[in-house]
Amino acid sequence: MMDGFGFPASAGDFRFHAETRIVRRLLRGIEHDGTVLDLGSGVGYWAEEFARSFSQVVAVEGSNALYPALEERCAPHSNIHTIQGNVLSFDPGGNYSLVFLGGLLMYLDENDVIALLQKLIPCLGSDAIILCRESTVRGATVTRTGDYPVVYRSVSDYKRIFKQCGLTLKHVERNEPYVLMQMGCELIKKWKWAVPVPFQALQIMGRLTYWGMRLGAPLIKRLPKILGIPFPGLENHFFVLATDKS
Repeated sequence: MMDGFGFPASAGDFRFHAETRIVRRLLRGIEHDGTVLDLGSGVGYWAEEFARSFSQVVAVEGSNALYPALEERCAPHSNIHTIQGNVLSFDPGGNYSLVFLGGLLMYLDENDVIALLQKLIPCLGSDAIILCRESTVRGATVTRTGDYPVVYRSVSDYKRIFKQCGLTLKHVERNEPYVLMQMGCELIKKWKWAVPVPFQALQIMGRLTYWGMRLGAPLIKRLPKILGIPFPGLENHFFVLATDKS
């Protein structure tokens, strides 16, 4: 998310640790003796986090580029089982206390989203949940192709899809750490558009923007609403989903 904006390396750690606190709060009522299914695990940050508090973690990643990093990160944790495979063809089997989809659905078209969620429902144990963390937009769906094909949906679109799958939306919450960093990214994009490359000084502007967002967060997060500005263009939300048996 934050590559190419001049932010310090610690920016990623800040966002992840802030999101971790939200996820821990959302999972307080979940049985931690069970198994977590982490689909689209990436390099394994979330799989590693879940391994600290759940009995078992199954981490699935299909990318040839990311899977070696996932294996390396998870190797010290005997309770993480890594699998390289396509999430759409993967057979989840088993019984899970938590299924985590950390930015996966935005890479799937709607039919595949529905098929995946319906495939996961029979694998949810009693009181289990699906926790989604997805980038969102305020208005109509935005579909991007090319080097980074992605589908950004609105919260209302996700609500409709979840309902169609027979899932109950127990809680939805804006991912404030993500949104704060996205504000910084979009400000730097405007800077890069307005200032010629030789004068952009991204290492300086990126750090100034990052620390400005961090230190001024309480006011900065309220400004768009106060001013009536739809900023940033891209948001992120957590969705807590359950079935009738939960």
